[in-house]
Amino acid sequence: MKFDLEYARNVIEAEADGIASVRHIVDRSFEKAADMIYRAKGSCIVSGIGKAGIIGRKISATMASTGTPSHFLHPAEAVHGDLGRLRNQDVVLVLSYGGETEEITRLINLVKELGIRMIAITGNEDSTLGKHSDVVLCMGRMNEACPLGVAPSVTTACMLAVGDALAFTVMKARAFTVEDYVRFHPGGSLGAKLMTVEQSMMFKPGEKLPIAKVDDSIGQLLAATADVKRHGAVMVVEAGGVLAGIVTDADLRRLMTKKGPGAFDCRVADVMTPKCKRIRLDALAAEATAIFHKYRIDELPVVDADDKPVGLIDVQDALTIKVVG
Repeated sequence: MKFDLEYARNVIEAEADGIASVRHIVDRSFEKAADMIYRAKGSCIVSGIGKAGIIGRKISATMASTGTPSHFLHPAEAVHGDLGRLRNQDVVLVLSYGGETEEITRLINLVKELGIRMIAITGNEDSTLGKHSDVVLCMGRMNEACPLGVAPSVTTACMLAVGDALAFTVMKARAFTVEDYVRFHPGGSLGAKLMTVEQSMMFKPGEKLPIAKVDDSIGQLLAATADVKRHGAVMVVEAGGVLAGIVTDADLRRLMTKKGPGAFDCRVADVMTPKCKRIRLDALAAEATAIFHKYRIDELPVVDADDKPVGLIDVQDALTIKVVG
């Protein structure tokens, strides 16, 4: 079978041109739609039928993962109980190129009866959907790229672009952060890559840390950290609580082997590794992993902006969250 590759290229070009042509849609109406979604006390309910519905599901998923509560409502299922998903504080976003599909027009009546505001992404602002929506984002007339000119292609590509533009514009207005994104994507590889040291370290805010003072003895160090949960090192601080160094389990084993019982009287300052590696609380966990690999260490003190210990992360924590790939 010989395929028409030039036609395939034309399909891609047609969809790209279509998306470029809807830049005009970002106007005052677009701003009003974004504001409605941003200020909604409820959720952004996205709906559509057929291929537009599939695009709607993706837009809803994008909103939900970027700070805007959202779920998809199938217009045909709405009259069979799913209408109960709607609340008067919601905003409904409806996708329909023609704006006259039976399931869509029926949904319009239901939404209006509930007094819920509605945004339309359509190709015909004079359609039933366009006339009854509070805000209309009209893409205009388009030619589909399919050989028969009927299968949704250019129109659905444009709907997706407009929906993404809405979702990400609202996301930006919310000052949605990398940390927020990771919280919504804890199981994904991207989430793991974006996870911070604070989110992955073994100690949480308020928990007792394995800390000793530079003038303590090894005996005092062991007594002070006996009730601290699993750790493979003790952070050493100087006056003012600033990190001065670290004493690892390996350091203690070597000391015990060399000094025997006399090790308990040794000063922490004489045993610690001064000017040890450290990492900021807000750094990416992947940065900690890079330090583990580069310097072949297992424990890394976590410090705040004043260089004071606030936690401890070890290589096992990095493995647990699958940062090591």
